[in-house]
Amino acid sequence: MTSSLPSFPCLRTAGALARRALPFSLLVGLVVLPPTPLEAQVPAADAAREAVRATASRFAPALVQHPQVAEAMAWIEANFEAQVEEWILITEIPAPSEHEEARGAYVAEQMRALGLEVSVDSIGNVVGVRPGRGGGPTLVFAAHIDTVHPLDVDVTVRRDGDILRAPGIFDNSASVANMLAVARAMDHAGIETAGDVIFMGTAQEELGLRGMSYWLDQNPGRADMLVALDGGLGSINYGALGIYWTRYHFLGDGAHTNQSAGRPHPVRALADAVDRIYELRIPEGQGGAVYNVGMLDGGSIFNAIPERVSFTMDLRSVNPVLLDSLHAEIEARVATAAEAHGVRWEMEPVNRIEAGGTEAQLADRREHPLVVTAEGVYGFLELGNRTVASGSTDANAGVVRGIPSISVGRSLGGDQHTLSEWSDVPSALPATQAVLLLAVSLAELAGGAPVP
Repeated sequence: MTSSLPSFPCLRTAGALARRALPFSLLVGLVVLPPTPLEAQVPAADAAREAVRATASRFAPALVQHPQVAEAMAWIEANFEAQVEEWILITEIPAPSEHEEARGAYVAEQMRALGLEVSVDSIGNVVGVRPGRGGGPTLVFAAHIDTVHPLDVDVTVRRDGDILRAPGIFDNSASVANMLAVARAMDHAGIETAGDVIFMGTAQEELGLRGMSYWLDQNPGRADMLVALDGGLGSINYGALGIYWTRYHFLGDGAHTNQSAGRPHPVRALADAVDRIYELRIPEGQGGAVYNVGMLDGGSIFNAIPERVSFTMDLRSVNPVLLDSLHAEIEARVATAAEAHGVRWEMEPVNRIEAGGTEAQLADRREHPLVVTAEGVYGFLELGNRTVASGSTDANAGVVRGIPSISVGRSLGGDQHTLSEWSDVPSALPATQAVLLLAVSLAELAGGAPVP
């Protein structure tokens, strides 16, 4: 079958395709820095901004010519087909949220084989520590091991040329395989870093980042930087999309249809509340927001007023002030509808992922070495530079705690959270190499590495 790949020109250029065709041992001899633009080409303010960002980057193209880094990059390329086979194996281990034990056990086994200091905490996070020499920052890579698919879903992988198809193949089995490949490459090449590198298979990400949040709360101050391996390849997310999931209940006394005329009616209150909510207008210039009523529930028979009905609200914004104000307005409209129809109401908070802030509110994060280093790596590998002040990954948990955090992509793919989920095989190779370059740049390669 043919696939309809999304349009990512950065991955379809002649340079990128030629790079895929060349062994990495030859590629390192072809490093060419882009020409410096003439003064007239770049406005003075933009030029000054770029100069500041360049000094903050910890990646330099010369780094890939360091013997150990070159060896690790070449090892990833030479062993990529084995990585794909492991990717398939991981996908075929069912791992719905709160039932990740089998997949976690596999990841822990692979980490122990590399000599990492491995632990599994009470929520199911698998943590493998690769100690540094000391004196460098601690860098955490997090790839969540859970999926949204129930245990009875068929997760058998089908391969159609360069496309893998199966529930969970893209979100997030690809990232787990990428992470293990990087740990092996660093071990094979004997790479040493100044700072610790922590590889984590996080649990219950799909239930509201529970695993990552738990680990950060249990290990305050441990992570200096956090990189979530999640999402489609091509973007770098340094913010946090706030997500509030709430269920609103309407309650009444109920009555047979024959006696229902004029009686308080929870369904009418629900319908009125939903109608009032969809009249909300999102203010401009505050980062934006979206909301959706996703589920309706209640009643058990045709011929009676139900005693309880409910609807769910999915509310999202990067702006914490806007998120809370819209939540309060929705609650007020629910209360007004309940009062108008003479019924009681209850609010059930289901999930709360806090917002990280708008682009303006995160201006300092935008210039952090973590972000600009990732941009340098992505630019070198021609993966694009769509840097976004948002995100819905384990990185959110770090952002809202003030920890420099980003998410980077695992491969190209799509239809995640559906039975038709798919992923593009070749794109996982540069995604994996990008993680390696982030590791040696941010955790500071020991032993006289080139300094940007």
